[in-house]
Amino acid sequence: MFENLLQNPVYMLGIVAAAVIILIVLVMKFKVNAFVSLLIVSVLSAFAAGMTPGDTLASITGGMGSTLGGITIIVALGAMLGAMLEVSGGAKVMANTLIKTFGINKAPLALVAVGIIVGTPVFLDVAFIILIPVVYSLAKQTKKSVLFFSLPLLAGLAVGHTLIPPTPGPVTVANIVGADLGSVIMMGFVVGIPAAICGGIFYSKFIAKRINVNPPEVPEVAVEDERKLPSFGIVVLNISLPLILIVIRTVCDLVLPEENSLRVVLNFIGAPEIALLISVLFSFLTLGLQRGISKSVIEEVCSKALGPAGIILAVTGAGGVFKQVLIDSGIGTSLADMMSQASISPIFMAYLIATIMRISVGSATVSMTTAAGIMAPVIVATGTNPTLIVMAIGCGAINFVHFNDSGFWLISKYSGTNEKETLKTWSAMATIIGITGIIIVMILSIFIK
Repeated sequence: MFENLLQNPVYMLGIVAAAVIILIVLVMKFKVNAFVSLLIVSVLSAFAAGMTPGDTLASITGGMGSTLGGITIIVALGAMLGAMLEVSGGAKVMANTLIKTFGINKAPLALVAVGIIVGTPVFLDVAFIILIPVVYSLAKQTKKSVLFFSLPLLAGLAVGHTLIPPTPGPVTVANIVGADLGSVIMMGFVVGIPAAICGGIFYSKFIAKRINVNPPEVPEVAVEDERKLPSFGIVVLNISLPLILIVIRTVCDLVLPEENSLRVVLNFIGAPEIALLISVLFSFLTLGLQRGISKSVIEEVCSKALGPAGIILAVTGAGGVFKQVLIDSGIGTSLADMMSQASISPIFMAYLIATIMRISVGSATVSMTTAAGIMAPVIVATGTNPTLIVMAIGCGAINFVHFNDSGFWLISKYSGTNEKETLKTWSAMATIIGITGIIIVMILSIFIK
């Protein structure tokens, strides 16, 4: 009887719905720590999906290990780089320049543009960690909510992460469905820019007036006069150095043969972990020692920066556990199969499958890859434009960010919002971007065959 239930997609959908409801109740109603709540829901979901205790433990340790293995070094080094930008006055310089150049009201639009540009070669989490000190400084200078600036930045990053190559997600989808990469890049901007403006400008202004978040307190370093503040060029170089190294790595992967020795070297220094390590060491010199900040102060600042990073990593890891359980249990695959059998437009089907996968497993990349695999034969059978399918899948992968996404917790902690506020801000904005995007794609499909 139970084995038959496990073959029923409706039952699997019920597990996901129940898991999300229990998670919301534990965190919001009973105030159970998010880390503990995620582990509880992960175990319950695993058992409900028929996983053995041994398999459940394997998913827990595997999910925690795979998530933290990829992000621990990045979060720790990113926290140090952010701390150096803050205490040296670098973030203040960047904020002042943005305000002076664009004005306070246009600064969010500039952050959307920065997010799209930075988000295309770099994972959303990495870019957000690197740029969040600029958001804090803008909030301090203008006395506005952190959300007034963080949400536009996140909107741009989300679009770059899911719609515009060379980010791995859209590149992978384009390869699977046979779309031309150049067409995907151009279409990504056509769909992504208005969607990011809709969510990142209009909605962020609306919600920032209703949820005020002050920037966090950071260790202070006395700067005797303005002459000791780093120049705008140095600040930009510190922020862009890891991004440049990562982009160079991406380009080399595309143009150099695999056995080329230069590609091997650039692949190493362009790995996010090594790129950030190089950038942190560079910041010690250009933002620290050359600004008159002593070695002992630099060490103290970096040590304090790791405190909040530990909390972020714990909750992020638990989110990875939940995601892994949903993947290993077959819940995501079952739901995707159910969606693929529906008689609807292939473009909208691609969007729905990616959305369901996003809700189920949390990972945008996993949901995009799964949806692409399902849609590839559908494209051949229907003759649908593959570039539009890539866009639809990307829009679905932005949608409905919630507790099973490790990035949800990372953004929550860095933005200074609790779980409920994060749902109202980041999750709602991401959904607006996804819905706006698919509307644009469906309109384009009338004219593009």
